[in-house]
Amino acid sequence: MLKLPIEKQRVTGPALLVLMSLVLYLFDPESYQLLAFYRTGISEFEWWRLVSANLIHTNFNHVLLNAAGIILLWALHGYYYQTFQYLTICLLCSLGTTIGIFYFNPSLIWYAGLSGALHGIFVWGAYRDIREGLKTGWVLMLGLWVKIAYEQFSGPSAEISALIDAAVAIEAHLYGAITGTLLVIGLYIVNLINTKKAR
Repeated sequence: MLKLPIEKQRVTGPALLVLMSLVLYLFDPESYQLLAFYRTGISEFEWWRLVSANLIHTNFNHVLLNAAGIILLWALHGYYYQTFQYLTICLLCSLGTTIGIFYFNPSLIWYAGLSGALHGIFVWGAYRDIREGLKTGWVLMLGLWVKIAYEQFSGPSAEISALIDAAVAIEAHLYGAITGTLLVIGLYIVNLINTKKAR
């Protein structure tokens, strides 16, 4: 029987993400106008959009898809979650996603959604599996990068685009995963240094 990580420190971070996404959606379209990634706004120093855009969604289907992603990753890797650490990783992956879009995709004017950050959190979870000696971690990591490569060559899913009433920003998935990879490389180096010091 599957034992879910229901301890408070495992659940709080994901629950907060889902709750914030739902609450902000209740205030749509005002919340979208004020908080979504908007290139001109960011250029005019509305820098909060680099973070808040990740919690804004195009429609309720979009909210549900991202909430399902949060819950799925929690079920998969929640036993590694600590509230502050989880939210910090989510924040960094969110920033990595939107900063990547801002600098490398100048034609993308609007962006909203958490899927980029979720790809980064997925990378972190797979890395933790690898550290624990689980071969499934390597399978998950490889599977994610195969998915991202497929998206980059084949383009976004038309079905998902229709469901969320917006083009799927596959660039966000790439930048989120790259940010997650950079984070785990940093963690690996820190752990290596600490291990050497302990000897």
